[in-house]
Amino acid sequence: MDVKQLKALITVAEVGSVTRAAELLHLVQPAVTRQIRTLEEELGVALFRRTRQGMRPTEAGEIMVDRARRALSELERARAEVQPSPGEVTGIVTVGLLESTSDLLAEPLVSAVGAAHPGVELRLMTGYSGHLQRWLDDGDLDLTLLYNLDSSPSLNARPLVRERLWAVAPAAAGLRADLPVAFADVAAHPLVMPAAGHALRTLIDAAAARSGSPMDIAVQTNAMRVQKQLVLAGHGWTVLPGVGIAEDVADGTLSAAPLCDPDVWRSIVLGTPRYRRVPPAVEVVARELVLRVEAAVAQGRWPSAQLHTSGEQGSGA
Repeated sequence: MDVKQLKALITVAEVGSVTRAAELLHLVQPAVTRQIRTLEEELGVALFRRTRQGMRPTEAGEIMVDRARRALSELERARAEVQPSPGEVTGIVTVGLLESTSDLLAEPLVSAVGAAHPGVELRLMTGYSGHLQRWLDDGDLDLTLLYNLDSSPSLNARPLVRERLWAVAPAAAGLRADLPVAFADVAAHPLVMPAAGHALRTLIDAAAARSGSPMDIAVQTNAMRVQKQLVLAGHGWTVLPGVGIAEDVADGTLSAAPLCDPDVWRSIVLGTPRYRRVPPAVEVVARELVLRVEAAVAQGRWPSAQLHTSGEQGSGA
């Protein structure tokens, strides 16, 4: 098994055609066919099946494609690390950002790393906390923002920010940042909620139980953008972190107010693998990300956020 075979495997799986894969790899078609066949013979399983829609990976093929991508990614990262320019930090760093924080942090992070460390190649992935934690555990991320987590046997969690959750409604509702709204008043409206099992939904369900207010859930979704669209269209109110609706409130698209009775907070942490070697490139990107978070809070661009002090824990209030 060699790198050329792995590249052929991945390319055929992505484009569904040996002919097209050969064009992209600048090879003749028989060479790509031979690489795939040799790999199948070595493994003793079929990696593709031919369909009317083209070449499709078998179950074994899907496993191999996933592992091959990771193997080639690690080789690429190693090459970047061992061939640095004198005095320059180099390497590939994959960063996970919570979907709610991506608008606030992605561009400033890219700009800061590009200016201070031009030899570092950034790769940004966004998602929900559960997805990001799994990608970190699987080795697909070098560091990531997560929420309401403590350090564990697999990861270090550095507390960064505590932020309140907000009630979010159409602009006509007139919610205001300086007038917190009781959870019972929010629950009196139809609600657009994160899907059950989502970490944010867990916080909301706990708040509903504490307030003794049953929720009238009109619709559930796993996308923050869809939550906001449905609220805007009049399907109900929702609950989101302030950072996720700051721009919508500023431009008058939505109105929002911090929750109270009970207050609901989430704690955002920087997660890094506990037992994996941390290259210099990852260290400098982690440092820049923390600085971008601190700047956003200091400049008031992160609504109702508080920086963690050294004595606070990562699990949130």
